[in-house]
Amino acid sequence: MPRTILFNKPFDVLPQFTDRGTEGTPRRTLSDFIALPGVYPAGRLDRDSEGLMILTDDGRLQARITHPRHKWPKTYWVQVEGLPDAAALDALRQGVTLKDGPTRPARLRRIDAPPGLWDRNPPIRQRKSVPDCWIELQITEGRNRQVRRMTAHVGHPTLRLIRAAIGPWRLDGLTPGNWRDAPKPGPG
Repeated sequence: MPRTILFNKPFDVLPQFTDRGTEGTPRRTLSDFIALPGVYPAGRLDRDSEGLMILTDDGRLQARITHPRHKWPKTYWVQVEGLPDAAALDALRQGVTLKDGPTRPARLRRIDAPPGLWDRNPPIRQRKSVPDCWIELQITEGRNRQVRRMTAHVGHPTLRLIRAAIGPWRLDGLTPGNWRDAPKPGPG
C-alpha cells in the first residue's frame, strides 16, 4: 500500500536525504529525521525555509503534487520586513513580474503570528526601527525561491518563511522535526 507522510522541516535542514555539499561539515538532511525506506520528497523547501513537506513512495501522487499543470495550492506563513500597504498586497494578489516572468495571482491576507508558532534557531534578525508583520500567502506554482522574490519585489523582504499547507494537507500542530502518516487525497 502506498505511503505518504507529512514532515515539518526545521530551519537549516536540506530537503533531501543526502548532503552533496562541499562545505566540509555535513549539513542536516531529511535522513536526520526520517528513517523510512522508499519515500521521497514531493517538491522542495529551501534550506532556510521551514514547514510542511510531503514525502511519498507513490510516484503518481508525487507527480500530481509537483507538476505545474495540476496547480496544487501551497500556503505559506510569511514574516516580512515592514508593513505592506494596500498597493503592495494588491500587487501580490494580481501577480508580479519577476526576472523569470510574471507570477500567477496569489491569495493573501495579513495575519497575526501563527498560533503555536515555534521559536526558530537562530532567531530572525530584529531591527528596532523597522517593524515586521505576517501574511498568509497561497500560490499555485513553485518557482525557485518564489515567495521570497515576490515579497522583495514589492519592497518587503521575507524574514521567515513557513509552508503551512500543500493541497489538502496542513501542518496542524506537527512540530518541527516530526512527521506523521497522511491519508492519500482523493482523485483530482
